[in-house]
Parts: sequence; C-alpha cells; structure tokens
Amino acid sequence: MIRDLYNVRVRPEEGGCTPLTEEEERRARAVLFSDLGRVIAERGWVRFPAYSPEERRRLVDVAQRLSAHWGQRVFVEAEDQCAMKLHLAGHGTRPASPPLP
Repeated sequence: MIRDLYNVRVRPEEGGCTPLTEEEERRARAVLFSDLGRVIAERGWVRFPAYSPEERRRLVDVAQRLSAHWGQRVFVEAEDQCAMKLHLAGHGTRPASPPLP
C-alpha cells in the first residue's frame, strides 16, 4: 500500500544554516553596525566570527556602512577560516618582528 504524504517539508542539512528573511537580515546588520561600531570606536579594532560566506559578506557590508557613517575607512581582514577583523587605520595587522641576530 502506497501512502501520500501531505504537508511534508524537506529539512535543511544538519549543520546547514537557513537563509534569513529580509527583515531578519536588516535587523542582524543593524545590531552588528551598533555593537561592532561601539567596540571599534573604543579600541580601534574588533574580531568577529564568520563561518560562512554569507556571514563574511555581512561583515564587509557593515564595515562599508561604518566607513560611510564615520567618514573614515574601516578595513576588513580575514584572520582565518572562522574569524574576520574589522579595524581602523593603524590598528591592523602588526608587522612581523625583525629576526633576532
């Protein structure tokens, strides 16, 4: 006997993320703008996790919005596969120490 399944939805892969709605995306970027902006204003840089391409794009957009808001460029660097650093000029990657003699 074959049974038809009604109101059944395909579940996302385990560990996969579901896309945000436009409203959720707008609110997420607004929170990042205010929270990351506050930390950058206090110490000149902030490190934030970014595990997916969407999260990295979101952080790049936040950095561009902060740059426009402050009139000063906010730089974005990928530190590794899982984190990005947003910083003002002079607070970026420190140059390597000179080799010891």
